[in-house]
This record gives sequence, structure tokens and C-alpha cells, in this order.
Amino acid sequence: MNLLGIDFGTTSVKAVLFDEKLRELASSTEDYTVKTSGNIVELEPLKYWSLLKNALANVEKTAKVDALAIDTQCETLILTDENGEPVRDAIVWLDNRAEEEARIIEEHFGRKKVYEVTGQPEITATWPASKLLWVRRNEPEIWAKTKKIFLLEDYLLYKLTGEFVTEKTLQSSTIYFDINTSEYWDEMLGFIGVEKDMLPALMDSGKYVGEYNGIKVITSAMDQVAGAIGAGVIEKGICSVMTGTTMAIYLPTDSVPEFKEDSFVPCHYSFDGSYALLSWSPTAGMALKWFKEAFLPDVSFKDLDALAEKVSVGSDGVTFLPYLCGSTMPKYNPDARGSFTGLTPEHNTAHFVRSIMESVACMLKSNLDYLGTDVDEIRVMGGGAKSPLWCNMKADITKKRLITLKNKETACLGAAILAGVGAGEFKSVKEACAMIETDKVYTPQGNDYTKVYENFVKYDSILNVRK
Repeated sequence: MNLLGIDFGTTSVKAVLFDEKLRELASSTEDYTVKTSGNIVELEPLKYWSLLKNALANVEKTAKVDALAIDTQCETLILTDENGEPVRDAIVWLDNRAEEEARIIEEHFGRKKVYEVTGQPEITATWPASKLLWVRRNEPEIWAKTKKIFLLEDYLLYKLTGEFVTEKTLQSSTIYFDINTSEYWDEMLGFIGVEKDMLPALMDSGKYVGEYNGIKVITSAMDQVAGAIGAGVIEKGICSVMTGTTMAIYLPTDSVPEFKEDSFVPCHYSFDGSYALLSWSPTAGMALKWFKEAFLPDVSFKDLDALAEKVSVGSDGVTFLPYLCGSTMPKYNPDARGSFTGLTPEHNTAHFVRSIMESVACMLKSNLDYLGTDVDEIRVMGGGAKSPLWCNMKADITKKRLITLKNKETACLGAAILAGVGAGEFKSVKEACAMIETDKVYTPQGNDYTKVYENFVKYDSILNVRK
């Protein structure tokens, strides 16, 4: 059986076809552009449908597709009439127009109650509840026409099968989904003015929905959950770390942690009825890319590794704080900024490069410590996984085993695994994940990063202070 996993990113769609042994058969990638104006981010809903059909056609040139599943971002919102015809452009997840509505919701419910029901520690303008309240208050003529409320995966499932359904991980950050009961939260729906029949029926991940041109269509999971499945991160003791432009940590857990006033770590509903903590930092690989483009534009990332390797652990006293776009976790401070400290005339570009890499490793350790759940193994992904030096740093500073993966498109693989479960090819996600091929293993080499981390924490306490 050939299984297609489709990953709908914010500005690109990737589709990878696998056989029943999870060997890659074909792939397709297409970029697209969303419409932005200030804090408004939109796209024509039918553009998503066109992109999906293109991806499917591209892979079908190589091999037959037997089943498919689609992972998407959580908060992109599509409103339609009773026939599924859009009544306005999609409001993309990045859209921040609903700041006033987020404030209204927070004033009514409070952060603690919203977290205890939904797992979301903040009420932001990006959440669908805020967006829906904005439409109701600011576009009454659109709201009057709205009969069906879709998130992106829901809409694509509807276009493929005609079924008005959703899956639970996708609803996890709407703040109208109760992650304790895995049902819609009636009190929130009543407050924002949404009738329950306007929302799609809730389904689990990896369930059969219908067919499209003979292809079985299966419910998937939100992008972070699909990526975790594709990395084999499906039980406690293993977490995944994506070091790309940003750093994202996905950590399975059995329960929703207690609310903390100063915590901003979201807890999401996972594919198997358990939960997952999601921690992210806005600057990781971006910091290294910034330095390269600003000061060493003709040097490759591999050359940067070679430069950094010439410098001893601790960068001879140089410490970098990687807050080029503010700090989120474990300390929320949008006013934080990047900085180098401990400089002397003996320092050169190699010291700067190594200190940037060490700072991201320190940030990983601080986030894992903050999450408070011990792990034995870290599955690493993204551009940072290509650097043996960086992986070794992370292993030494966290004292954990790091493992890279042969398949880099983990979200597509996770969606394909769910397609295989829903189509009956696999008995379970766990059975399929046993076939995931790992690549390199990095174990702690005994390099002492104690002083490096102490300096990072010391300068963070001095310089990362909210104004």
C-alpha cells in the first residue's frame, strides 16, 4: 500500500509518498504566498484546495496513491455557508487582528481557567476563538452567512470527501476544545456566539473519513504532532527538538501540568488521547544565519563548524544571548535582545560562532529543565541536526543521547503513518514507528560545559529583564 503524507506549512506544501515499509517513493514541494497587510494575514480558501490537488497530481506521476492524510497548522480559519462555499478569505494562523477580542476573552475567563480546560496558558489574537469573536463583532454581514467553521485540515477533508469532520489535535489550540473531555467547550462557544452545529464532528487521528478518486482519506494530526510521530517520539522518555530558524521542543506527557502564573508552556491534546508539552524559542538557527550573512557572507555553514571547532569549550569566555527576536521560554520577554559579553582583544570571529552555537545548546538545556520532565533521548531535526559539532555540544550540555533521522520530512512521514493506520495497513502508530530509520547517534563525550551554562544563566539574569 502506498501512503501519502501531505504537510501544509504557512508558505509551502510538501507531499511525500511512502510504501508500506516507509520507503520514500515520490515527493512534491510547492511554495505559495499569503496576503499580508499589517497584522492581517489571509489567503483565498480555494488556493489551498488547488495546492492540494497539484501535490497529489505530482506524486501520482510516479506511483499510485492508496491512502492519504494531511497535517496542517492549527489556527488557520475558513468560514463557509451551509454548502461549504467560503464567505470570506481564510484568516491565516499568523493573523493578529483580534487583539481586543483576546483581551475580552481573558477578562471574562482568566488565564487559569482557560489553561485548565484547554491547556493553553495564554489567550492570544491567533486563537480561533479570538478570530471568530472578531468576525462576529466587526463583520456582522459575514457572520450572518457563516454556517460552517473549518480549520485548514477540516476544509481539505471536506473538499476531498464531503464530510464535515475534524480531528482533535487540530482543535487543541482553538481554546474552545476541552482537552480533558476531548469535547467542545460549551461555555466558551456560548461566550463567543458559536452554535455547536457550526463546528465539524470530532474524530481521533488516523481514522477513515471517506474516499477521493479511489484514495482512502484519513484524519491526520496538527503539524507538530505529525512531526513527532514521524520522528518516532510517541511515548514518555523521548522528546524531539527542531533546530531550524527557531527551536521547538515536543515532549509527550500523561497529564496536564498544574497551572503556573508565570508559565507559558502550552499543553496539547495528542494523537492517542495523551498530551504533549510544546516549548519554542523564536531564535535558534536564525542567530547563526544572521551572523554568517552579516559578517561572513562567503563562508558555508560547514566552514562555520570548522571555525568553531578551533575554539575550546566556553569560547574563551565569550557568552552570547540568542534573543534577536525576544525571549519566550522559560522566560517570556518580548523586549529581550541578543548580545555578546566577555569580550577581550584576543577574541575573533571563531569565538563568536562557537558562542552562538553554545548559547542555543544552553537554551535547549534551560527549556528541558523548565519543562520538568526527564528524558533519556532527544530526536533532533532541522538544519542544526546537520552539524556534528552542534549535536555533540547539545549531548554534552544536556547529558542526553541525541539521535538524527534518515528521513528529514518527519511531518509528511507522520501523516503517512496515520494514513496507514486509518487504511488498515498498520495495527498502530507504535507498530509503524518501529520502522523509522535513525541515522547518527551522539552521546555525551564528557566535555565540561558547567561554566558555560553558569555564564549563560548569569548574563541572562542580568540582561534578559522585561522593561
